[in-house]
Amino acid sequence: MLDADDVRRIALSLPETREKKRWGHPTFDVGGRMFVTVPDDQTSFAVRCPRLERDELILAEPDKFWVPKHEAGSNWVRARLALLEDDAELRDILLDSWRQVAPPELDAG
Repeated sequence: MLDADDVRRIALSLPETREKKRWGHPTFDVGGRMFVTVPDDQTSFAVRCPRLERDELILAEPDKFWVPKHEAGSNWVRARLALLEDDAELRDILLDSWRQVAPPELDAG
């Protein structure tokens, strides 16, 4: 089963990613912009996601993806680690969020 250490490992494998502590928990930035955070309970993580795509994700897999009320107006979605299929799915989600904020000259493949 995937956990917060897997989020950290994969996030830090992406080019120029830096870990920072915000709100008392780990967040990960590229180019000075945050693309993933792991909340206190460490059973989920939050990533950037355009609202239209976010709504589609939540409708398709409501047990896996959700948005807390206080983040409803944001471009973030949360995912439950226990419901991800494998490392590849986690990497795809993190890479998509990374690409939304990474400087154009970076390439994560």
